[in-house]
Amino acid sequence: MQNIWLQLFSIRTLTSLVDILFVWYIVYKLLMMIRGTKAIQLLKGLTIIIIIKIVSWFLNLKTVAFLTDQVFNWSVIVIIIIFTPEIRRGLEKLGRMPFLFPVRNEKKELANSLIAALDKSIQYMSKRRIGALITIQMDTGLEEYAETGVELNAAVTGELLINIFIPNTPLHDGAVIISNNKIEAAAAYLPLSESNAIPKKLGTRHRAAVGISEVTDALTVVVSEETGSVMITHNNHMLSDLSQSDYLNYLKAQLKTPEEPTGSFLTNLFSRHHSQKEQK
Repeated sequence: MQNIWLQLFSIRTLTSLVDILFVWYIVYKLLMMIRGTKAIQLLKGLTIIIIIKIVSWFLNLKTVAFLTDQVFNWSVIVIIIIFTPEIRRGLEKLGRMPFLFPVRNEKKELANSLIAALDKSIQYMSKRRIGALITIQMDTGLEEYAETGVELNAAVTGELLINIFIPNTPLHDGAVIISNNKIEAAAAYLPLSESNAIPKKLGTRHRAAVGISEVTDALTVVVSEETGSVMITHNNHMLSDLSQSDYLNYLKAQLKTPEEPTGSFLTNLFSRHHSQKEQK
């Protein structure tokens, strides 16, 4: 019995367990990264081809098996060509991870700047009853919806948001999509919700805000053109008739991250060792 326990908790077993958990973590992160993007459609297509391959193997369909083999042989090159922008963004995110390389803790400052710009534009448009639809990307990618609009890739400022939604301007009809503290696109189309729980008095902007919250974890702010009231949708929840303090508290709770060390793991380890050496 003791030998069995020793074998279960041997270094080789623990190494295999870490290996499996690491692979599952990578797969999970990749699925979260491509969720809400066009890559998910490719994944569904590959799944169908795998099913066809299994069926052809059981039924001995040689021609079908040959064709599916050719698809798999060329799929890697095709994926790299089609998804070059997504691969580049993924590598950039990996390079910004603060585990090995020192990075500045700018998340809090960026969140404060984003919230201030949103507050300025919301207050201006709410008082003047200018309709607005602003969607902020959280974890789920919104590239699929950003592609339906006009690409901007501009810094988020209150003035720019106000100008986008001024009536009768080219970009006012549709949603603004904010990703990584940048206005990625304007005049984008969001999926409309078919929920019966939405009051009849609410218009297309509100239904689009609820619709995007049903399929992604994006946070969306709506300013009503009829009443000037402010609504937020997030994770299939709808918060209506929010005051300034209400929506500011919610934005701060969702967009701000906890305090983090300003350096990387190696930097903090070196600093701690250096301080202990000085104390001695």
